[in-house]
This record gives sequence, C-alpha cells and structure tokens, in this order.
Amino acid sequence: MSAILERSFQVLEQLAANPAGCSLSSLSAQLGMPLSATHRLLTELCRCGYVRQLHEQGAYVLTIKLVSLGLSFLSNSGVVDVAQPLLDRLAAEAGELVRLAVVDGDALVFVAKAQGATRGLRYDPDMGLSVRLSCSAAGHALLSTMSDEQALELVARQGFGKPEDFGPRAPTTVKALLAYVRAARKRGFSMIVEVFAPAMTAMSAPVRGPDGAAIGVVTIAGPMVRLTEPRMLELAPALLETAADVAAASRASALFRKRAA
Repeated sequence: MSAILERSFQVLEQLAANPAGCSLSSLSAQLGMPLSATHRLLTELCRCGYVRQLHEQGAYVLTIKLVSLGLSFLSNSGVVDVAQPLLDRLAAEAGELVRLAVVDGDALVFVAKAQGATRGLRYDPDMGLSVRLSCSAAGHALLSTMSDEQALELVARQGFGKPEDFGPRAPTTVKALLAYVRAARKRGFSMIVEVFAPAMTAMSAPVRGPDGAAIGVVTIAGPMVRLTEPRMLELAPALLETAADVAAASRASALFRKRAA
C-alpha cells in the first residue's frame, strides 16, 4: 500500500511540473514505471477527481482539486488573513514582489504574496512550490537560524540544485553555501544576486516562533536592475520589521501555532 501511495504522489508531482499534460508513455518513462502500473494509477486518480484525460488516448493533466484543497487549508488556517496586510505594506514600500513561506517539516513552501511592482518587469514565480534551500534567499534565511551542522544536514536531505536550473552564482559546494548562510546569520537576513535566477536578486528574513526557531520567512525579490544591493540594504529594516510583525501576529493563525508548538 505504501508503494502505491508513493507512486501516486510521484504521478501527481510529475503532472504538476507539466501543466500542459503528459502522455501515458511519457509518464511511464519519466517515472521508471511499467505502462500497465502507470495506467492503473492514472485510472484511479481520474476516478478520484485529481487527474483527467484531455481526450481519448490523450494527455493526462491535473484537475484543480488539489489546488482547491490547498487553498481551503490556507483559508481555514488563517495564515493569509494574518500575513496579507503586512505583506501588502512591505510590497508597497519595496515596489517589488513580497512573499511569505512557511516551514513544513523539512520543506519551505510559499503560501502568500503581494506584488509591489506597478510597471515594468514583474517577477512572480508560481506559488505553492517547495523552496530549494541551497539556491534561494528564503532557504538561506531559514538555514541561517540553525547551526552549520543542522543546515548542512537539511540541505543534504534535499540536495543541491542543478546549476542549469538556477542562476550563475548558485552555490554548488558546501563551502560556497556556508558563505551565504554565515553572511545571512551575521546580518540577520539573506541577500542573493543571480543565485535563484539570472538577472534576479532577492533578500529574506526569518519569522521566528516563541522558542526562536524559524516558522517561516518573508522575502523580497525582483530584477537586479531595480533591486540592487544598495537598495536591498536600504529595505533591510522594513523587511526585518515585517518578519517581526508576522511573528507577533502568527498566534492568530492555526497554521503558525502548529509549527511553533
């Protein structure tokens, strides 16, 4: 039963990465599963309403059922109601994309955002994605709240990102990653330039629970032509204030209370 569940989630994750859909043969090859087993899983997922086939013999795609479940969970947890006004305030001041990610086990997942850019390039990656800790400002901020040993253990479980999937300055060694983490720990927030993506910059501050452990992070991200290093340093007090305000307000959210417990 556990193997079936694991394979079912692998199918869902693969389809989530391919919004245009995947054929049966493509899914089978990508997941290394026999065609018959893949077809059985897809049939059950279709029956349960999580997947649909575009037409007979056509590609399989996710339905919005998973999205609805996630949005319902966030709505019931109160996290968006708690954080949104604070993110809106910071986005207005920064003029860039502001996001909140929460700690979920070993993962860091974006759950809320506010767009401060009113013209020009708007940097706005998909929500609900698990953050690559080694190659993101959010990840570096979270890792900075731990000891070097704890941080490296967490990254080892997730793995380093593939260089071709990130920016030209993405760390690919322990030494390079620790340089980012230690700098973030020293200043109280992380800063990256062309690490997560080419020509993009970002900064992030941890949201700490009552015991001091991180329960989330607040990030500001944008194009490096606007969000320069001097601009990030200028925004640092506002970022840190927002992270502290989210921490103070987090007691109103069941989701944050659970992670702080």
